[in-house]
Amino acid sequence: MKTTLSRFIAILLLVIPGIAATYGFLAMKNALFDSFETASFPWLKFLFGLILFVLGVGFIAGWIFYRDRKRNYVAPRFKERKKTTPE
Repeated sequence: MKTTLSRFIAILLLVIPGIAATYGFLAMKNALFDSFETASFPWLKFLFGLILFVLGVGFIAGWIFYRDRKRNYVAPRFKERKKTTPE
């Protein structure tokens, strides 16, 4: 039961930023298409969508990068460096 609950929480942690990124993308798209109908560009709507999109995609990308680094799937330049002790 504990494993099922923790997996459900992990899925929610990925779904919520995914929904935010999707909503941000749609807000940017709608702001762009609304500018074709009117003479002005809805900057606030576009910037709000851009912020949501960047935060959502950034969170998911960071999650995947952290998981891949932990499982040793990344290129050598992205692996954690061993700390050297001063002598």
